[in-house]
Amino acid sequence: MTALLPKRVRRLASLAEALLTPHGMDRYLELVDPMLVRREVRGLVTAVRKQTPDSVTLTVQPSRAWPGFTAGQYVRLQVSIDGVRRTRCYSPCGSQYTGELEFTIKEQGLVSGHLNREIGVGSVVGLSTPDGTFTLPATRPERVLLIGGGSGITPVLAMARTLVDEGHPGEIVFLLYSNGPSDVLYRTELAELAARHPGLRVVHAYTHAKTGGDLRGFFSPAHLEAAAPWYRDAETFVCGPKPLMDAVREQLGERVHTEEFTPPALTFDTGNAEGQVRFKRSGRECANSGKPLLEQAEEAGLSPEHGCRMGICFSCTQLKTAGRVRNAKTGEVSGEEDEEIQLCISVPVGDVEIDA
Repeated sequence: MTALLPKRVRRLASLAEALLTPHGMDRYLELVDPMLVRREVRGLVTAVRKQTPDSVTLTVQPSRAWPGFTAGQYVRLQVSIDGVRRTRCYSPCGSQYTGELEFTIKEQGLVSGHLNREIGVGSVVGLSTPDGTFTLPATRPERVLLIGGGSGITPVLAMARTLVDEGHPGEIVFLLYSNGPSDVLYRTELAELAARHPGLRVVHAYTHAKTGGDLRGFFSPAHLEAAAPWYRDAETFVCGPKPLMDAVREQLGERVHTEEFTPPALTFDTGNAEGQVRFKRSGRECANSGKPLLEQAEEAGLSPEHGCRMGICFSCTQLKTAGRVRNAKTGEVSGEEDEEIQLCISVPVGDVEIDA
């Protein structure tokens, strides 16, 4: 289904696409099979498993438009929920050399809940091309320290698997923080990975359990010394809860690489704001303050799902049912009805209604 089409068929498809504008051939191909689309990237779910009660691991076969990824990058995954397309960012956790993608997603919101409970084998999801600069350098360091916490294991696990596939000749330590043994992701896979590669050592740290694990408690300099006494000469990559990343950064300074984003410099004209903002489902309404809709929703007493607050993670996407908004990053004004927008960077231009 995802194999490359013969050259003659591809030429005929291109001609047919030109004839079928303005919809384009993809709109017709997806009626037959969503994985046949040529310009958009789709993914077919081929396996679903539960590692912990609050997470799901999906194996996804991307369509032929997929360009590949670099370990550590993230992908915007799209699903339709109640007829509305929702987008969230997740990091593939497999080696960059495998043809399939693997995502492990903790249930903590609308989209992650849908992926945990509703997605099964045979489901088709939308995929973006990969993005992000949290990656290994092209010239691999001799010593690599990978630190992951909770679901933040995913990008650093991709790095570990990639380095093992490359036969990395140096030392690798994977320091993994979990609440306790029942919360550990990829325990079996990590043990098998270490058995395959003598240079890889996996260290389990339990933050809440009083027994078990290799280390106990939250990150500390003592943990560094115990796990990787050569850490001062290593390249360190960390992804996980903010307290973990802050603690590692405080100890290692500029020598640590983290999966974080730099907030864009955004300006808001709060002095000339006009119109009313209505949050349809809650019945809340307020005068437009000129601030991003996420802030206005919070000031109205709502608690929308959100993450980065800077237009990166897509966690705060909601349906705009009426009105116009300005994208604070691009300046673009959009007035399309029933349009999915990011609350954290969308500013009302006059009256706006949000399905929240």
